[in-house]
Amino acid sequence: MTKQNTSASAPEAGHFITLEGGEGAGKSTLAKALAARLGALGLTVELTREPGGSPKAERIRNALLAGQIKPYGAFAEALMFSAARIDHVDRRIKPALARGAWVICDRFIDSTRVYQGALGAIGPEKLAALETVAIAGLKPELTLILDLAPEIGLARAASRRLPGEAVDRFEGETLVFHRRLRQAFLDIAAAEPGRCVVLDASRSPEQLAEQAWQALASRLRLPQIAPA
Repeated sequence: MTKQNTSASAPEAGHFITLEGGEGAGKSTLAKALAARLGALGLTVELTREPGGSPKAERIRNALLAGQIKPYGAFAEALMFSAARIDHVDRRIKPALARGAWVICDRFIDSTRVYQGALGAIGPEKLAALETVAIAGLKPELTLILDLAPEIGLARAASRRLPGEAVDRFEGETLVFHRRLRQAFLDIAAAEPGRCVVLDASRSPEQLAEQAWQALASRLRLPQIAPA
């Protein structure tokens, strides 16, 4: 009896990229631009976001951004973010990676580290414990941190809101909060240079996309085909 080789049919493992940064930095626009360039190489791309990304996680997102959890404190928010992340990782991210997709996620663990950790004053031990449970060993291969002066980012966020649309839970924080947030992201990048790349988000969307593509191409293995 001839032994069948099943390994040849197994898909190549996917890649996990996260985008981080303050409000209005252009993460969603950049995610779409990167997805288009990867797609032009014939690669499968899964675009997702946090909080959210799966049906249960999207319901938690609505509660968080509406400020419904804020009165209970930063730790309660961190618990809710973790609950959403567990569902997102299990139902969306890990299955996509197993299929060989390139997963691009708008926010992930670094946002929790910054918003609820550095700014919410939750101790690193508690956050690390929540993170261990939520991601079960999953870490981004590459994190692009979009750096932008908060004054510019908040103005961008305000300009995209529809008439009568409420400011969300985090956009409504003070300018001091957003300045501290910016520095906290830069501190993470300085602490983990092997994973994180800081991009100048004050540039045009096209220039930012080119910066990001160069970072991606230098850090991760791409097919040897010129991008579209």
